[in-house]
Amino acid sequence: MRVMHRILRTLLIFVLLAAAGFAQAPDFAETKKKAEAGDADAQNYLGVMYYNGEGVPKDSAEAVKWYRMAAEQGLAIAQRNLGAAYYRGTGVPKDYSEAVKWYRLAAEQGDANAQIYLGGMYDQGKGVPKDGAEEVKWYRLAAEQGDANAQYNLGVQYAIGEGVPKDYAEAVKWYLLAAEQGFASAQYNLGLMYYNGEGVPKDLVQAHVWWNIAGAKGHENAKKNLAILENLMTDSQKEKAMDLARELFAKLPKGK
Repeated sequence: MRVMHRILRTLLIFVLLAAAGFAQAPDFAETKKKAEAGDADAQNYLGVMYYNGEGVPKDSAEAVKWYRMAAEQGLAIAQRNLGAAYYRGTGVPKDYSEAVKWYRLAAEQGDANAQIYLGGMYDQGKGVPKDGAEEVKWYRLAAEQGDANAQYNLGVQYAIGEGVPKDYAEAVKWYLLAAEQGFASAQYNLGLMYYNGEGVPKDLVQAHVWWNIAGAKGHENAKKNLAILENLMTDSQKEKAMDLARELFAKLPKGK
């Protein structure tokens, strides 16, 4: 049952709805007034409102207009949103080079999501040549900020030896950090590492623990592997694993 799949990294291309400067969602008229006065946070949020149809009919082109105003003022989240618009081709023609341009501007300001997106562009070779080392660079910057998605992606890079030398111990390190934040795919891969004895001693109990937790969140491969694994374990091993999983599951955030 050596089933180390390279799970697809999650290049997030949707527009995130965070809006700096607003304690709560403002109404459309208030936001537009501030945006027209040059408030970059309001301009970005107005773009979000047009994108989602919040208080106004959906209008992707209008969303891009306001993202661009805020992005040109240097607002990182707006730069990221504008990059996502170019990536998806919503409100503007699809243009990976433009997506990379705006992702990079946000990433260089420390925006963790933009760093992940930019790493994903290097992984896919969209708008830039494929480059594993650059991919790892941007994932690492986001991972070191505590982003579970980036920690998981970085773990994958170490597990397969892409952009960095293969290092199972490093893969386990980053999977664990993401798993402890409730990231189901990292929990699944961590179970694989324990099952295969890669980066950690082979431990069926720990493999069971992490697959049980990931499976409880709906991870289908974890469920399938868990069913197979239980046929290889003693009753006492399964009982120990269930106790550990219950204890750990209660402490972990729900995550994704």
